[in-house]
Amino acid sequence: MTTEVVTFDGAPPPGTINFGVGQPSADLLPVDVVQQASESFFAEAQPFELNYGVPRGDARFLESLAAFLSSHYGSATTANNLFVTGGNSQAMAMVSTTLAQPGDTVFVEEPSYFLAFQIFRDHGLNIVSIPMDNDGPRIEALEQALTEHSPAFLYTIPSYHNPTGHCSSASRRQVVVELAQKHEFLIVADEPYQLLHYFDPAPPAYGTMIDSCVVISLGSFSKILAPAMRLGWIQTSNALIEKLLTIGFIHSGGCINHISSHIARHAIDNGLLDKHIERLRNAYRGRVEAMDGALHQHFAGLADWSRPDGGYFFWLRFDESVDTGPLRKTALQREAGFTAGSLFSSERKLGNYLRLSFAHYNEDDIREGISRLRPLFK
Repeated sequence: MTTEVVTFDGAPPPGTINFGVGQPSADLLPVDVVQQASESFFAEAQPFELNYGVPRGDARFLESLAAFLSSHYGSATTANNLFVTGGNSQAMAMVSTTLAQPGDTVFVEEPSYFLAFQIFRDHGLNIVSIPMDNDGPRIEALEQALTEHSPAFLYTIPSYHNPTGHCSSASRRQVVVELAQKHEFLIVADEPYQLLHYFDPAPPAYGTMIDSCVVISLGSFSKILAPAMRLGWIQTSNALIEKLLTIGFIHSGGCINHISSHIARHAIDNGLLDKHIERLRNAYRGRVEAMDGALHQHFAGLADWSRPDGGYFFWLRFDESVDTGPLRKTALQREAGFTAGSLFSSERKLGNYLRLSFAHYNEDDIREGISRLRPLFK
């Protein structure tokens, strides 16, 4: 089995426009915001703030984060339901450690975020895929799978899904919660794109549904501030937070990324984060429109897609005779790139799909990159 090489630093070689890169472009990484928030924090910092910190997170940060989420989610959020993480990848590992055991089954959407598969397998979990449509995981498929398996949890990316860009509808989310309560499994909702809407906002986050006692919502500053902060949060019930607090490295290490949480607190409290999110929405809206327009110009009749309302990604479907995997090498030779669809299938299917990220390039580069990809598809 081949694995995708993921580049987290820098950019592709000069001249290459690789839409497989799913990270912000340099011009959208806010050095000024982080600098101002850092200066604000250190101007008043006390020595104890350089210590380990309390395990679930600094109380002031959690209060600021709760107010921030309450404002953006339109639903009251309390600090007691929040837990600091090092981002959503670490949160998935934490959940896999505390809320599942090796040999347990977990459900994932088909397709889904491919790097989550490795995290679950690293913890000895068996992956069962659930087909999805534009509204999220298909209920009849989920119900059928529940007659055969008793999953520890369902992993879902409800808002501006990776890779499809779709949003699970509010009604679909409610049915999934009801099934989780009935069949006693958890919902691990990966929600890093919830606030990155460029047209119609997403339905209410799963984080607004934690009173169901089956929801674990994962949030991250990587997409709305800076990946290098290595900072995120879990929003869930008090009972599930108590289970997370039993992890050995939490007992040993205290608060995760204590300094980053202080910096993020000042970014929130000083209004810097809200301004930056609005900047991201404006920039990404233009990039979405540029990619959609370029696809209509070059790929109309060759592929099907829908313009995402948020997030980072376009998901293209070609005729079943097309296998996008082998075309990646040719694309790189043409100084272009994409991510093959089969990578997002836990069963290595979906070979006639591909994912394009618009986050890393400006509008002119997006138009040029799409034109470079066109000759690959006869």
